Amino acid sequence: MHSEAAGESLLPRGVKDFLPLKAAKIEYLSRTASAVFARWGFRPVIPPGLEYLDTLERGLGEGLRERTFRFDDRQSGKLVAFPPDITPQVARIVATRMRELPLPLRLCYTGRVLRHAEQQSGKDREIFQAGVELIGLDSPEADAEMVAMAVECLTACGADEFTIDIGQVEFFRGVMDGLPISGGAARRIEAAIARKDSAELNQLLAAAPLSDRAREEILALPRLFGGREVLARAEQVVSNDRSRRALDNLARVLDILEVYGVERHVTVDLGELRGLDYHSGVTFQGFLPGLGRAVCLGGRYDQLTARYGYPAPATGFAFDLLNLLFALDHRLDAVAAASTDVLLFQRGADKGPAQRLAQALRARGLSVARDIIGRGLEESLDYARRMNYRYLMIVDEGAAGVRLLRLTDGAERALAFADVLAADFTLSFRPGE
Repeated sequence: MHSEAAGESLLPRGVKDFLPLKAAKIEYLSRTASAVFARWGFRPVIPPGLEYLDTLERGLGEGLRERTFRFDDRQSGKLVAFPPDITPQVARIVATRMRELPLPLRLCYTGRVLRHAEQQSGKDREIFQAGVELIGLDSPEADAEMVAMAVECLTACGADEFTIDIGQVEFFRGVMDGLPISGGAARRIEAAIARKDSAELNQLLAAAPLSDRAREEILALPRLFGGREVLARAEQVVSNDRSRRALDNLARVLDILEVYGVERHVTVDLGELRGLDYHSGVTFQGFLPGLGRAVCLGGRYDQLTARYGYPAPATGFAFDLLNLLFALDHRLDAVAAASTDVLLFQRGADKGPAQRLAQALRARGLSVARDIIGRGLEESLDYARRMNYRYLMIVDEGAAGVRLLRLTDGAERALAFADVLAADFTLSFRPGE
């Protein structure tokens, strides 16, 4: 059996090992997103990897409740769970640990969550998240800030072509408000709208006791996507005040995004109904070409902290770093190939000189490893190339001298031992060397 396949067979479905190259890419994406979060004034929190189930479920939508891993806690006798999403944890932290602090709160996080997935779906059960929560602001500017930050993160990570699809769940709620549709029929209609399946939607509405006007408004939803012109089309379709207020709110968000200069990445989708039981206003998703799954999800959730006893408006978003990795994989090769600077090789029994050099070079910020295994120079050279070192430093017996070999082209420098210890030593070669 191939070693990779054999290794994966030892793991449950939906989880993976990440070897150094992939791990370096994930770390890069996480660090890059976190750096953007910090530039926008967000401060990190670290929630626990385990929560009491009853506490966690207060902040979960129906879909995530069904996908939560849960088990008995031997210490407390209560049910505990691995969080399937970090946002409810942040909401709990804000409501119970930070409620005395002045608003708004700008909080960010990175971490892993676990979710049940259908056995044959092939989906990851372990999800790497990096996200932000903005607590205490109910304004279009706060919603626009989330979208602009997501765009900045994607650009900083190396994406050039991508879209952020923006919706407004209050628009849909206004269309459906007061109609004699509920339960399973309502869910089937929502699913057809989300799939943009106008044919099925027509069939579902044919038997419903609706006025022609109400039917026309619902049938328009799958077609209300595109650029900013969608807002004008939507305004002609609906007449209820709730939907019109949602359109006004969305227009103000788009105005601010133009100020940020990110409007070219933004599309409007008023048939986007993700998180109806969770979101309370603007929602958005980020997509890259060639990947049918969203790399980031966000939106407004003004009722979430209230479930933990502290009502406060809130908005936020999170990246799925594995989806982002899949979309950007080869573009990240350069950052993943970040090499170790120096492999130190020394013959003879006394390794003290090489150890002293390693310590001195590390103190200057270089990454240095000692080739501790007893092997010949050619073998060490082959190892250094295969493991992506930049230089091989060869210490002569008795520390009489040092040779620095640049592995990209084989260029070599002869140095005195004391020169390498000098404060002004660098690895760079002079022209012609």
